[in-house]
Amino acid sequence: MENEPIKNALMHRFELHLDGKTAILEYVEQAGGVLAFTHTFVPPELRGRNVAAILTRFALEDARRQGKKVVPQCSYVATYMERNKEYADLRAGLL
Repeated sequence: MENEPIKNALMHRFELHLDGKTAILEYVEQAGGVLAFTHTFVPPELRGRNVAAILTRFALEDARRQGKKVVPQCSYVATYMERNKEYADLRAGLL
């Protein structure tokens, strides 16, 4: 990958810019130090290049650095967390 993901706090999303296109993972900050990851989008031209996984890993590591928990509302993020058990500790408890 030619670029690294970034956190765009103003837009409440993580971004990866490649080949003039932008892949995103949107989030909503909730009470109690919880981030809800709501939507992942990868432009068709970037699909098949592991872009969603790179964004998701970056977002989860960012949550970990900040001491936040995650609610994976996006089906991609939920599946990623199920397959990558090293992020299980980040899942917010059910209220």
